[in-house]
Amino acid sequence: MLRNPVGLSYAVVALLAAMVLSDVFLILSGLDVWLLAADSPDMTGFSHRGVDATTWVQALLSLPTQIVFIIWFFRVRRNAGVFAPDLHRGGPGWAIGAWFVPIAQFWWPRSVAAGTWRASRRDPYGDGKEESLALLNWWWAVWIVSVLFGTFASAVYDDADRADEFWAGAGLLVAWAALDIVAAVLAILFVRRLTSMQHAKATGMIPAAQ
Repeated sequence: MLRNPVGLSYAVVALLAAMVLSDVFLILSGLDVWLLAADSPDMTGFSHRGVDATTWVQALLSLPTQIVFIIWFFRVRRNAGVFAPDLHRGGPGWAIGAWFVPIAQFWWPRSVAAGTWRASRRDPYGDGKEESLALLNWWWAVWIVSVLFGTFASAVYDDADRADEFWAGAGLLVAWAALDIVAAVLAILFVRRLTSMQHAKATGMIPAAQ
């Protein structure tokens, strides 16, 4: 049975947009720390309210964003099983479970997404030139780099004690926030595009699936 993913996609996009906004504030706060560290030789016990507040907000936003995204992801995967059931490895439950398998979480969800994308094309068994996997691949690659680089940048900043360490850590945070914005924008485009593909396909196949 097809389920309309449009409403969920709006929620995902709104949450991702909020993450982008928090990244913008992190860039501004990080630049302020970077300038302060360049001019202040002694930064013992230093903390920056902007960086602290932004990272706290991001921590609060992260969980609901992940939950709503996975719910949307599960729904589009179930729809894809109706469109072309033979294009998938494993059942739709892996649209949830794949994110929680250590190490495999870095490639398994992408495999689920690729099968969902192919099944959602106008012709699931065609060459797919007009609906290629390029957007999915770009989003996935940038997101993986962002996750790994963000962990490194946060560790450097959190461990900083001297001015030069805060200078380096702040610069890394700014670079990570910019990269995270790119990843979030690509995720938004992916969600909107896949949702649009499924909506068009569902309304063409089964008009009652609204």
